[in-house]
Amino acid sequence: MKKISTLLVAFLMIAGLTVHAQGEKPKSPPMETKGKIGAAEVVINYSSPATRDRAIYGELVEYGKVWRAGANEATTMKFSSAVKINGTKLAAGTYSFFVIPKEEGSWEIIFNKEAKQWGAYKLDRSKDALVSESETSKIDKVENLTYVIEGNHIHLDWDTTSLSIKVD
Repeated sequence: MKKISTLLVAFLMIAGLTVHAQGEKPKSPPMETKGKIGAAEVVINYSSPATRDRAIYGELVEYGKVWRAGANEATTMKFSSAVKINGTKLAAGTYSFFVIPKEEGSWEIIFNKEAKQWGAYKLDRSKDALVSESETSKIDKVENLTYVIEGNHIHLDWDTTSLSIKVD
């Protein structure tokens, strides 16, 4: 009887921890943005971190270093047909998307052929499909990182910065 009681208590503890863990919202929930630019259907999958009163660019996201442009797995962008990114042709397909923020001026953007990656830790730059520069602008504070498709642009908005990528 003592074994059964011990097993029952252990089971209830594990079940309680599992239910508690499943009830917690992730700090960087997975998000998806869909839209159409010209003939291309665009699908962006990313994890959306919050600023949570942290200094973002220059601290959490370091200047001059490759960033996964979201949290957790690398952000991916899927284009149903060929597009031009800031004037440079990119074939249809799914790409991981990275950014190298800079303190001043335009930021480097990277579309990499290896779509499934965790963060930017093992980014193989020899698999870059397209590297370009995109402009940033100041915006009102955005708490959660968000991708927006507007007209012929993709915007990455977070904190007080918007990165704009022209897509034709």
